[in-house]
Amino acid sequence: MDYRIVVDSCGEFTEEMKRDPHFIHTALHLEIDGEQFTDDESFDRQDFLRKMKASPNCPKSSCPSPEDYRSAFEEGEPGNRYAVTLSAELSGSYNSATLGQNLYLEEHPDANVHVFNSCSASVGETLIALKIQECEEAGMEFPETIRQVDQFIQEQNTYFVLETLENLRKNGRISSVKAVVASALNIKPVMGATPQGTIIQLGQARGMQKALRAMVERMAAELKNPAEKVLGLVHCNNRERAEYVKSEIQKLIRVKDIIVLETSGVSTLYAAQGGIILVA
Repeated sequence: MDYRIVVDSCGEFTEEMKRDPHFIHTALHLEIDGEQFTDDESFDRQDFLRKMKASPNCPKSSCPSPEDYRSAFEEGEPGNRYAVTLSAELSGSYNSATLGQNLYLEEHPDANVHVFNSCSASVGETLIALKIQECEEAGMEFPETIRQVDQFIQEQNTYFVLETLENLRKNGRISSVKAVVASALNIKPVMGATPQGTIIQLGQARGMQKALRAMVERMAAELKNPAEKVLGLVHCNNRERAEYVKSEIQKLIRVKDIIVLETSGVSTLYAAQGGIILVA
């Protein structure tokens, strides 16, 4: 039996995932001052960062349509279908995927389709998609795959440190108080996600390097069975900073692997230049 794993484009793909037909991206759409950008292979991160910096206005994003999801479910031979979306608390992508699932089931009433709310974003979605593939390749039955992946999502933790929280604040993802506090005295908040997928502040430090170290220490303290875990690490146009975080992780704990990727379009919009996202 074939299977397909549809991930909204906030979830970055590794090079292997890009070549694997089991994985399909559905694109979010971005906008700066009326100019439209599609979060797909055509996305130019450097150009987008330049235009975002030059604009006095806040960039916006919009989720894939239900038809985008329905169309993605149609790809390939008949088999199990899954979708992994941005946290339902942060985006309409989950609702859109659910509507797309209903459209698909109208034409394929006996199909197995399930939409996962990642309760995360970015590489959190990536790790979930890889977990689905692991279950499928192990030959698990559809309900058992859902059970295993739901448990995986519940155990996953998301952390991030950004140079600025302005885009998150302006788009209503965090309160204005946190953004104001963050900009004073070079204080960098260590941010995270609740189990429901809303954004919270976990701590703070003066300066980026200390904040990144605090993020790693927090992650290491909370991670269970690290030797079995694959971590996801995403950077926005700052590979050196990502390598620093990776080395700090390796000083504290031994993990199975650390996947390092560059931000997708929508992650670029919110993380901005130099942002780091860590999912464990």
